[in-house]
Amino acid sequence: MNYTFQFGVLAQYQSQLLAGLWLTVQISAFAIICGTSFGILFASLRSVAGRPVRILIDAYVELIRNTPFLVQLFIIYFGLPAGGVRVSAITAALIGVTINLAAYSTEIIRAGIEAVHKSQIEAGEALGFTQFQIFRYVILIPALQKVYPALSSQFVLMMLATSICSAISVNELTAAASFVQSQSYRSFEVYLAVTALYLVLALILRGILALVGLWLFGRRTARRALKPVVEASA
Repeated sequence: MNYTFQFGVLAQYQSQLLAGLWLTVQISAFAIICGTSFGILFASLRSVAGRPVRILIDAYVELIRNTPFLVQLFIIYFGLPAGGVRVSAITAALIGVTINLAAYSTEIIRAGIEAVHKSQIEAGEALGFTQFQIFRYVILIPALQKVYPALSSQFVLMMLATSICSAISVNELTAAASFVQSQSYRSFEVYLAVTALYLVLALILRGILALVGLWLFGRRTARRALKPVVEASA
């Protein structure tokens, strides 16, 4: 292989790459917050609402999980204007990743809710908890704790999937890489560098999610462990 790597060429395009990286981070953060919130809402509604609501939520989840993300983006960005609704490329990307992640989050959280044993619910009723308290403390929080690793993996996959948003002219990292490649003609160097950036971003996100999980659920476990000690000393 008679090829000379010239990574130094990328230095003059670092502002474009960093801008694309930052936009990827922003889209991912927005999707994680909003997508997870909708996922919790839909999974909760599915477990307590009537049959018509459950059917609608199941239909939404199956529709999103069994169609390509790219097609979903095209419908939002190119299809909505046909109905008189025009959105910018970034807005379409934010809507698309949120809708997509919400569907996957709904299914993951639903599995966690259904994994809560009936005896735990009966114990909550025996202690005099209200239905809201039972759902919040006995069902939802333990369910989130059970499925948090799966949710974390889905967040990372979603972050990587933001590269598809370049297809609708969102200037995230992959789009920035395409621009740099078209200017520098150093395809190998550009995409190796972008691969490394995605890898670093994924590892950082996993680390942050691990710390968040420790903060959310580690403290709860610690409180349970310390409760007998506190009661004995009271």
